[in-house]
Amino acid sequence: MKTLIVLLGAALGGGAQAGEVSVAVAANFTAPMQKIAQAFEQDTGHKAQLSFGATGNFYAQIRNGAPFQILLAADDETPARLAKEGLGVANSRFVYATGTLVLWSKQAGLVDGKGEVLRAAKFDRLAVANPKLAPYGAAAAETMARLDVLQALQPKLVQGENISQTYQFIATGNAQLGFVALSQVMVDGRIKEGSAWVVPANLHQPIRQAAVLLASGKDSPAASALLDYMRGDKAKGIIRSFGYAF
Repeated sequence: MKTLIVLLGAALGGGAQAGEVSVAVAANFTAPMQKIAQAFEQDTGHKAQLSFGATGNFYAQIRNGAPFQILLAADDETPARLAKEGLGVANSRFVYATGTLVLWSKQAGLVDGKGEVLRAAKFDRLAVANPKLAPYGAAAAETMARLDVLQALQPKLVQGENISQTYQFIATGNAQLGFVALSQVMVDGRIKEGSAWVVPANLHQPIRQAAVLLASGKDSPAASALLDYMRGDKAKGIIRSFGYAF
């Protein structure tokens, strides 16, 4: 009986110490972060409140006082800028994933394995994320420029505010194909449907995605716990399963 009381007391004490952390998450990282947050809550008792969107928009919101405690960006420049401006904790930054760009169509056979579909341009609309707000959009623009097709494809471009909206344009047929994150179209190590070309890494700058503890979260045990959890084997396994590297 005494042992049972001690165990119950420890469990209640752990529950009382559990907290919440508000996290701004780059749109490309939606699916893996949802799984990580679920595992994080099960393993620690802390809860992560997730908001998804474009990194550029989050930067503006944080500068205007949005109460996020952690930013999981789609680049490594935005967290560095926030730290330099005093809005992020400098020594908290780390790269949690390196993203992969993919040209994808819901239509089987439309996208070939070398991306030659871009030169043939036998389509009406090509979706890309806003390169000023979304690092994956910037990588897409750089890729097309290096392939010397950007100018020719300009009339066909449909721009999403973030990578999630870009994916929706393609998934709903409003664009026949487009550049998205591999994590959005990969399930269990395979492209879930349609056709795709995984863009070679040498066609654009690396998509290093960094996390930073924001000033508003520096005294939050839940925020510190989540950043520690992101570095652990379980979170890394989830991240790898969606096609990211480190």
